[in-house]
Amino acid sequence: MSREPRGRISSSERRPGKAGRAAKNSGDQEPMMAIVHGVLPPREVLLRFIADHPQQASKRELAKAFGLKGESRVELKNLLRELEEEGMVQKSRKSLIRPGALPPIAVLDITTRDKDGELIGRPTEWPEENGVAPAVMIKQSSSPAGRNGKGKAPVAGMGDRILAKIFPAVDRGGPAYSARIIRVIDKRLAATMGVFRETPGGGGRLMPIERRGEEMVIDPDYIGDAKDGDLVEVEVARLGRFGLPRAKVLSVVGSVASEKAISMIAIHAHGIPHVFPAAAIGEADAAKPATMSHREDWRSLPLITIDPADAKDHDDAVCAELDPSPDNPGGVIVTVAIADVSWYVRPGSALDREALKRGNSVYFPDRVVPMLPERISNDLCSLKEGVDRPALAVRMIFSKEGRKAGHTFHRIMMKSAAKLSYQQAQAAIDGKPDDKTGPMLEPILKPLWHAYEVMKRGRDRRQPLELDMPERKILLKPDGTVDRVFVPPRLDAHKLIEEMMIQANVAAAETLEKKRQVLIYRIHDGPTLAKQEVLREFLATLGISLVKGGNVRANSFNGILAKAEGTAHQTMVNEMVLRSQSQAIYSPDNIGHFGLNLMKYAHFTSPIRRYADLIVHRALVGSLGFGEGGITPDEEATLDDIAAEISTFERRAMAAERETVDRLIAHHLVGRIGEEFEARVGGVTKSGLFVTLPDYGADGFIPISTLGSDYFIYDEAHQALTGEKTGLGFRLGDSVTVRLAEAIPLAGALRFEMLSDGRAMPTAVRSFHKATRRNKTPARKAPGTRPPRGRR
Repeated sequence: MSREPRGRISSSERRPGKAGRAAKNSGDQEPMMAIVHGVLPPREVLLRFIADHPQQASKRELAKAFGLKGESRVELKNLLRELEEEGMVQKSRKSLIRPGALPPIAVLDITTRDKDGELIGRPTEWPEENGVAPAVMIKQSSSPAGRNGKGKAPVAGMGDRILAKIFPAVDRGGPAYSARIIRVIDKRLAATMGVFRETPGGGGRLMPIERRGEEMVIDPDYIGDAKDGDLVEVEVARLGRFGLPRAKVLSVVGSVASEKAISMIAIHAHGIPHVFPAAAIGEADAAKPATMSHREDWRSLPLITIDPADAKDHDDAVCAELDPSPDNPGGVIVTVAIADVSWYVRPGSALDREALKRGNSVYFPDRVVPMLPERISNDLCSLKEGVDRPALAVRMIFSKEGRKAGHTFHRIMMKSAAKLSYQQAQAAIDGKPDDKTGPMLEPILKPLWHAYEVMKRGRDRRQPLELDMPERKILLKPDGTVDRVFVPPRLDAHKLIEEMMIQANVAAAETLEKKRQVLIYRIHDGPTLAKQEVLREFLATLGISLVKGGNVRANSFNGILAKAEGTAHQTMVNEMVLRSQSQAIYSPDNIGHFGLNLMKYAHFTSPIRRYADLIVHRALVGSLGFGEGGITPDEEATLDDIAAEISTFERRAMAAERETVDRLIAHHLVGRIGEEFEARVGGVTKSGLFVTLPDYGADGFIPISTLGSDYFIYDEAHQALTGEKTGLGFRLGDSVTVRLAEAIPLAGALRFEMLSDGRAMPTAVRSFHKATRRNKTPARKAPGTRPPRGRR
């Protein structure tokens, strides 16, 4: 298991080819060359225009868009024919589209919603050889009238089949396309999931698994094969004006009491593929160990893996030595070797299609849903100790100041000298070696730690964003329930591997840019101006300033974090800085990585568990002439879609992982209703307070109506709720005592009651409170109102 660094810390150029495919100069950030009206555009400009304007991609519209007449139209026709013969474009009715792209008009099935509640659809018909069908965001009309002002605009819902006009997406990180509904072809009431509970006299109830879900009645004729305690998928059979909605069981997922049932809820709720098709399993089972073809023999190099103690796949290995060159006194050579997944998973294969469909492995406390079958991930590609394994390696040279002086990539055959855990390697360095690490200490481990110290000088100079947000880990009992929640120590061994992986990722991006090869970058935009302003107003209440406008850098936030360190506001400031950040995504267009403070960054180090890394491996193999398994023109042509898809799948995985942890913790605490806990205010809203139990990492809600008899006013800038009469209130980061009032395990929801008295608010908060009262714009519901339905 490797990392971006390890886990997720969020957080182009075309290969030279026939007739000079599109290319950017190294470091350029312009998406395409300027259009000269009346002149036949270069190939890359034409291809980009077709991708971005599918509704104007007929020959006539293209000629009109570029102002071509006479002989230029003939040249355009010849160029389009040439591109079609090369497979760079294909016909769709009267228009041209990029291979793997959606046509201007398509039939879509609405299958899910994104985190903001927007409907997401996928094409009804999609060739299997093109991989996973692209996601499309459905734009519903905000007007009751149609586009021509007559009649009603069509409205669609979950499960509907629609005819839609397709547009390339404008926003990065979401689906690659958006769509406007032309008409609804077929309506179907939405399917949902819950737990079936029998009721006396036959039939039963559906208990919701979503926080905003509601119970449903299931009549005896509609229970199918469901038994008490089964996780089932249902559709709404009837919605009456009174009483609970009625539902019909469509399928039985399995018993909710069975092993690993909690993670299965998230897997099914988010539509995460978890069963490999027979074709993919067949390819994996038939795979043979890699040969020495196009490989250098590095089996004598003392590369070792350092991973969590329970890791089953090992896709990165490292070693280091002093640079013997007299031109680099005090410098080091660091070698990072990464499993050569591209040798086994070829473009367009069943394994490749399934890997793209998954996008990444998903890690739950009780299971892993892998991107690749175990035959590949845990066997042929895993860098096992003492076993020959194929790899892509990068050898990097650093000066004694930690500046990278150069690097080279190699396709190799290696043999891991040892498999160590983080704790094992750290203990050896700390003077407590065991029988395995003792002989390795001088020749292998100490050179690695020395190299890390050298690289750390460069990291300290670069100043990436250094948030202090402890990551909690859940330890389960054999029966799948929670044993304990703890924060594992952050060791230098973790930081060593993290920094070496980051530098390997940088080297991959730099090499591909130098080769003028298109790739998928890992990009991280800076905070938006709106988020900066919210953070700036909040920090001002603590007497901390934030630079304005485009001058914000990662080290600007580090200065803020340093000022808050050791104060009562430390946790609160870290959380607010985190909230201000954008989300890292994948894109073929580079804008740099704000959080890491790097201009060129691409994921290369985890191809077993991330599809983005596999694409980068293929790009390196192809552009460096490393033999079989390189990137294909078809892949190059669809990198925009692939990047959007895997960014979406990454968010899907993160949501599923988070919800599973919430459900496990709620199950763990369900027997402790009425008990008191020490908590911290982790969120302030108009509706109430979100509180976190530090010992469990669990979040719960306190409705504003239960805070007391005072009239509370919400202050977004100060992240506070303040009582109108008393001036006492609660603020983000406050330590409080709460009582657990309700736990809903299936929904992962906790509701608390506040036991602590509010504290006196600072002067700035009281001033806001008075101004709000003067303007008569209090932002809260009156005491005694019903608590919000979604967070009970």
